[in-house]
Amino acid sequence: MLDGVDFDVAAGSVFSLLGPNGAGKTTTVNVLTTLVRPDAGTVRVAGHDVGTATREVRAAIGVTGQFAAVDELLTGQENLRLMADLGRVRSGDRVIARLLERFDLVESARKTVATYSGGMRRKLDLAMTLVRSPRIIFLDEPTTGLDPRSRRTMWEIVRELVAEGTTVLLTTQYLEEADQLADRVAVLDRGRLVAQGTPEELKSRVPGTHVRLRFDGLAELDAAARILAGSARDDQELTLRVPGEGDTRSLRALLDQLDEHALGAREFSVHRPDLDDVFLALTGHASTEASAL
Repeated sequence: MLDGVDFDVAAGSVFSLLGPNGAGKTTTVNVLTTLVRPDAGTVRVAGHDVGTATREVRAAIGVTGQFAAVDELLTGQENLRLMADLGRVRSGDRVIARLLERFDLVESARKTVATYSGGMRRKLDLAMTLVRSPRIIFLDEPTTGLDPRSRRTMWEIVRELVAEGTTVLLTTQYLEEADQLADRVAVLDRGRLVAQGTPEELKSRVPGTHVRLRFDGLAELDAAARILAGSARDDQELTLRVPGEGDTRSLRALLDQLDEHALGAREFSVHRPDLDDVFLALTGHASTEASAL
């Protein structure tokens, strides 16, 4: 069940719905794609009301669900041909040839989909969605179950689509995926929208930026810990964690402070909160991705 979910998506951008299983991501997509009628509220897609202009909404969108909707008994080319015929696409042969090349499926085009790998099926599924050249594409957890290489291939395809002016609404459990692709992110938890903004805006809301200093020995670590108030030490790693903004001014002040006491760190690095920290802070529990690691 959804409760008070409210957001706008800019044309030609990637908007990501982030949340664990059961958060309401797929339900939201089902409402936006006219598969589920909302009980209340106003929902407009491509300028059309999903309740009163269902046909217009469906003409403007393409949907790729969590599981590849391909016919395993047909070849890749035949799957695309089926979509072109159902959509009454003009110049269908040219469109199919272009999509097969774009998704690197030319060599396997005449093979049955039953022989395809998971990554190939996902690419074919997305290619089928693009046969009608939709203005808006809904990708519901499109990389679930894919290996890292196939996932990154899908990311590149999404970036290319957006560069061409397509609007993408992406749901995902993968924090890195949202961070890599999304212009804006909305965090769903138990059917409610708990936050939204750019990835950087969301990460800036969570405290925890710090500088990590590593020293050559315990003597240097002891001395640095005494002069750097609020720091946390790790004797085994010989490191000191110093809270701070991580900008050039605060870094310079920190290093000058060490220099005043004739101390030098072997190495230092700046660590900022990631989307997993955001998710934990907003929902009180880690993401599905984090818990699976």
